[in-house]
Amino acid sequence: MADALLPVQVCYALPERQLCIDLQVALGSTIADAVALAMPDIDLTRHRVGIFARLKTPETTLRAHDRIEIYRPLVADPKDARRRRARKET
Repeated sequence: MADALLPVQVCYALPERQLCIDLQVALGSTIADAVALAMPDIDLTRHRVGIFARLKTPETTLRAHDRIEIYRPLVADPKDARRRRARKET
């Protein structure tokens, strides 16, 4: 069973579309391994990652049927944006 493969999916949402790539990775593979295979241009030092909407580290070991999500950096701080909207409403 040393060469067992796990089915996983790597997803990345852009403003205009969503990319989801299905992969088969080796048992013991990490999030970083799967992202490197699916989207080698993604820099994991700039993007956070998760599995099914739960933040994880790139070193997290994968399990069968994991959906790896790559999160884009925020354009604005959500707290500041809420404060600006609240000031406009008053």
